[in-house]
Amino acid sequence: MAWVLPLCAVGVASPSWAQSDYDSRFISYPTYGGNDLEMTVDKEGTHFRLWSPKAEEVVVNLYDNGHTGSPFSTLPMKFDAANGTWTASVAKPLYGKFYTFRVKQDGKWLNETPGVWAKAVGVNGKRAAIIDLNSTDPEGWNNDKGPEVKNFSDVIVYEMHHRDLSMHPSSGIANKGKFLALTEEGTVSTAGEKTGIDHLKELGITHVHILPSYDYNSVDEANLWQNTYNWGYDPQNYNAPEGSYSTNPSNPAVRVKEMKEMIKALHDAGIGVIMDVVYNHTAENEGSNFELTAPGYYHRHRNDGSWSDASGCGNETASDRKQMHDYIVNSVKYWADEYHIDGFRFDLMAIHDTETMNDVAAELKKINPSIFVYGEGWTAGDSPLAPERRALKENVSKMKDIAVFSDDLRDAVKGHYTDASDRGFATGKPGLEETVKIGIVAATPHPQVDFKKGNNSKFPYAASPEMIVNYVSCHDDLCLTDKLRKSMAGEPEENMLAAAKLAQTIVFTSQGTPFMFAGEEVFRDKKGVHNSYNQPDSINAIDWNNKTKYRDLFNYYQGLTALRKAHPAFRMTTAEDIARNLVFDKIDSKKTPNLISYSLKNHANGDEWKEIKVILNGASTPQDVKVKGGKWKIVASDGKISPDGSLGTSEGGTLTVPAYSALILAQE
Repeated sequence: MAWVLPLCAVGVASPSWAQSDYDSRFISYPTYGGNDLEMTVDKEGTHFRLWSPKAEEVVVNLYDNGHTGSPFSTLPMKFDAANGTWTASVAKPLYGKFYTFRVKQDGKWLNETPGVWAKAVGVNGKRAAIIDLNSTDPEGWNNDKGPEVKNFSDVIVYEMHHRDLSMHPSSGIANKGKFLALTEEGTVSTAGEKTGIDHLKELGITHVHILPSYDYNSVDEANLWQNTYNWGYDPQNYNAPEGSYSTNPSNPAVRVKEMKEMIKALHDAGIGVIMDVVYNHTAENEGSNFELTAPGYYHRHRNDGSWSDASGCGNETASDRKQMHDYIVNSVKYWADEYHIDGFRFDLMAIHDTETMNDVAAELKKINPSIFVYGEGWTAGDSPLAPERRALKENVSKMKDIAVFSDDLRDAVKGHYTDASDRGFATGKPGLEETVKIGIVAATPHPQVDFKKGNNSKFPYAASPEMIVNYVSCHDDLCLTDKLRKSMAGEPEENMLAAAKLAQTIVFTSQGTPFMFAGEEVFRDKKGVHNSYNQPDSINAIDWNNKTKYRDLFNYYQGLTALRKAHPAFRMTTAEDIARNLVFDKIDSKKTPNLISYSLKNHANGDEWKEIKVILNGASTPQDVKVKGGKWKIVASDGKISPDGSLGTSEGGTLTVPAYSALILAQE
């Protein structure tokens, strides 16, 4: 839900042409599908090719410096009307040099731009750099690869920001806020607890989802002493890493190499890397690189010619146009190939069309079958793109190998995101049981779930659990700790910790893919700030002393990851299996609110346990539940968890489940 971010520069002028001219104007544009946009180097020299089909003139400016100084040469470019590209060449490699394009259209010279395909850039990304990408590969890069993923439901996602994980003085990490922070092994907090990459291994997650790491607009890389913080949802150069996360933003190769070193370190630790991508809008309107190369084409507009703004950031891109469609597809392919990225999280994915997203997934699978693609199945506003074509969560069944976030589970478990004081199922609010069940069955058809009673969704929109990502907290809105402190104000902290365990138990035992926000496992807060995109580290950084203070909570989260990994019953892959093997117990929610009980039966999905009983009590008081007689292993009870079921045994019967807690039992 990055649509809440008021961080994108908004242009003041609107195109003079109206929507009636919109489609005909751009449908007739020739497109170019070659892989040599916008700069390539081979044995014959350095070659430039810019797609700008309506330009009158285009030049390439060549520079010695990536930030200052005048061009040492300006090359005129030749036009190929058949494909809309302009070309120029220099008969030698120009490694170490920089370049920009300048386009003349409608009688006006536009500002310089590095183009839309810059793969390396100078400080602050205003000039593209010419580097040998092979020279940036770490030792052993040719053999590097992430974890193999058989099914999306096997993935456990940990969403983090580079600075959040390492900036706090207690982190023990030397390269604070840098790509290299995640290459440091052996780092510990002031109390001796594992931090950084060792913490991730200890926790047991399978993938890190890293907030935007491409070159974004809001941080001045030439003045990093200012310690400016931003989430990065203001894209500038989509295919080059962000310089502020490198140790030397002035050297274009350093940011590339250090990002690769981070990825390799995570891969060596058995952890995949998911990249947050924001192709749905640009940080600037007229000043964006898209507009400076092919004005009007890459963005959508309203009938009156004004900028359409489904992103809430001033504009939206036009994935339904061929050249933009190809750009998105080829850009993620580039990241997967050059950087070995293991997955992509699409910000405001519903701004894109389902055809584009299907092509994204299909092409990525050719590179690496284990790549995981998911996104936000909503927009922040209306769009000219017809709703039936949007990559909405309601349309996820039209997309293959794509997953969407479940706002059903999120809002039902902890309370609605728009109201800090609103409680959810896990914090004692009645009437949300059916919506929680929608999350438990991963929005797939189920004979015991009445979707008409759902708060957010009214029909089973997922054809498979692998189309759903379950979560209760992410970078957007109040993090779980802050939400609990505001909605449970007046209650002791032990109740909030119990509710946190229950909320995450629901996420990890539900079908679909579990997703957690970095630091939740140590009761991380953001001082009550819900939209911390540009707040200082004092708000955003994880205090690693919390790992000692809330060690019991960390142990519980660690147990949840181990339980899910060990038991495929929580990771079914088809809607049919869920409907057959997941059976809800009959509970009258009007008489007994905030209580859900269900079984995973028949050695579900090949599980060693014949039956798993999951009982969720979100009430503020203990509640009784009837369990059939027999010998049960106790897997979780009253805030304790044992993935192998060694907490004790139960004979069933009438069992009491403490307030804000889960009871998990298993029979072999």
